[in-house]
Amino acid sequence: MSGRQRLVVVGNGMAGARFLEELVARGGTDRYEVTIFGEEPGGCYNRILLSEILNGSREARDIWLNPAGWYAENGLTLHASERVVEIDRRRRTVRSETGREAAYDCLVLATGSRPFVPPMQGLRLENGSEKPGVFVFRTLEDCRKIAGWATKSRKAAVLGGGLLGLEAARGLLEHGVEVHVVHQAGHLMNAQLDPEGGALLRARMEAMGIELHLSRSTQAVLGAESVTGLQFDTGEVLECDMVVVACGIRPNVELAAACGLEVDRAMRVDDRLCSQSDPQVYGIGECVQHRGVTYGLVAPLWEQAAVLADVLTGGERRYWGSKTMTRLKVMGVELSAMGVTAPESDADEVVQFIEPRRGIYKKLIVRDNRLVGAILLGDAGRAPYLVQAFDRGTPVPEERAALLFDLGGAPRSHTLEEMTDSSIVCHCNQVCKGDIRECVLGGGDTLPALMRATRAGTGCGSCKPLLRELISRSRPARELASAG
Repeated sequence: MSGRQRLVVVGNGMAGARFLEELVARGGTDRYEVTIFGEEPGGCYNRILLSEILNGSREARDIWLNPAGWYAENGLTLHASERVVEIDRRRRTVRSETGREAAYDCLVLATGSRPFVPPMQGLRLENGSEKPGVFVFRTLEDCRKIAGWATKSRKAAVLGGGLLGLEAARGLLEHGVEVHVVHQAGHLMNAQLDPEGGALLRARMEAMGIELHLSRSTQAVLGAESVTGLQFDTGEVLECDMVVVACGIRPNVELAAACGLEVDRAMRVDDRLCSQSDPQVYGIGECVQHRGVTYGLVAPLWEQAAVLADVLTGGERRYWGSKTMTRLKVMGVELSAMGVTAPESDADEVVQFIEPRRGIYKKLIVRDNRLVGAILLGDAGRAPYLVQAFDRGTPVPEERAALLFDLGGAPRSHTLEEMTDSSIVCHCNQVCKGDIRECVLGGGDTLPALMRATRAGTGCGSCKPLLRELISRSRPARELASAG
């Protein structure tokens, strides 16, 4: 009766919640009556920071992005702890496991992903229930369970030597548990690192006391009543009393497939992020596939959220895909990775530097005088400049060493001068240097104030050191302007 269309969003994770923020910012609640279904209780939290919950450096309250009250304050109806089990495209309705039904004129699927658990014997007890001591690492509740079991555990095994697995290992170390990491590939973080970089990271991890088992596939979880060990494909047995599975993710596409939407690895969408099967159904995040690619990093997901909010409020924006960049600290080691990790033809140029004693590894892939890939491990001081060159596809200096080092004794902060006002500082939220400077000049001259005003630093958080430096550099200009 209000004249508004009915918009239903299935999924209240980081992609779905960010879409709602973007929709509200564009006045979308004047156009739509919005209903959201989320599987987890409460509002939305920053899943990227779960490792800090596990290691005890943050409390759960510190990672909430939109608490439950935010939805009501913005005229949105949230059904938390309600999983949608059916989509009826003919009637244009969704139904939750509680039997609640909601009709839609427009449907957005943001169902995300779930942990991938490789096929192994012994994951469950004989009665079919979950074996005590086996965990996945995906939600706040998972963190609570893992931390609780770790307090009574002696030896833990983490399955997976990617980012998630290493963060889980780090968290378990903080609980005083002997930690073993089991990885099927021949080197750690094989999605972001080449073998040389993986070998350096391995040395750093072993120095921290973590034992590694590479090129190992787990065949069985041992123990009749709870976990007592793992059996590998080599026949070796590793004794342990808890197992954390961190072997990657799989898109949640069952709902889309069951209602007849076109699904490959994930639900296929076009440049408007509209399903290729139904003009009333859209999708964003880890559950969609755009031009053959499914993204699992936060920056592409939030870019999709902004595009879709624009599309649904009458805008002309389109999603053309994203360049993948990762900046993080894993096990206390700085890592920046972008693009390809190895040359793809004889014409690709490799620029490489390695300092094993300090655990520093730098590798660039240059193609047609443009940066197409980079790995910076142990020293990410040049990352802001390289991210800018990679993102924009600008020509790089003929003196390749200048890409990796501040030649001539320039200070580490030299890259700040190299960055223009349009250079991206917070890649997760696409916040540029000029936005930050204007915010500081306008009075947002503390990190919390800057984060609230611009969202910079609210994603993975790896840009916070640069944000602090920009605040420090911009504050004198503000004080001078105020004095004048």
